[in-house]
Amino acid sequence: MRIYLPATIAMLRDFEANGEFRARSGTAFALTPALREAYASGSDEELEYAALLDAARASLRLIGAEEKGEPRRVVISADVENVTLRPDLDAAVVRLDGPVPMSLLAAVHVDAAEAEEAVAAAAAVIDAADLGDEDAEFTLGDAEDHELAWYAPQELPFLLELL
Repeated sequence: MRIYLPATIAMLRDFEANGEFRARSGTAFALTPALREAYASGSDEELEYAALLDAARASLRLIGAEEKGEPRRVVISADVENVTLRPDLDAAVVRLDGPVPMSLLAAVHVDAAEAEEAVAAAAAVIDAADLGDEDAEFTLGDAEDHELAWYAPQELPFLLELL
């Protein structure tokens, strides 16, 4: 199953250094039966993208929790065998039973430098947006208007070197 792991630049550096990624609370996102049910229509590719966007939004929470973190959303895509579906948490949420080794990495998705200001602002108001604050939702939308860049697994060392 392809999963999408929310992360930060610091977590991505740790992944590269340690060769495995430990998801916060074991939480990842994926195209689950509950996510498929939540949409009236959509191809697998469109629904996978929805799961990736959920992970990107979760990345904002991680950025907001870091002191002096780099304001770029990071989503790690990996192909894993064993996950536990958690539709009680959200339609796309799955739980992992352990760390994800580098060998299962499928891709890395990272904001470009021009997204940093919008991402920093969104990370500061993500909770307010979830509670219905319209200004916060607008700020969140500004960050989400930025597309994440895609990097192949073998590009990870070069990406981190350039950051």
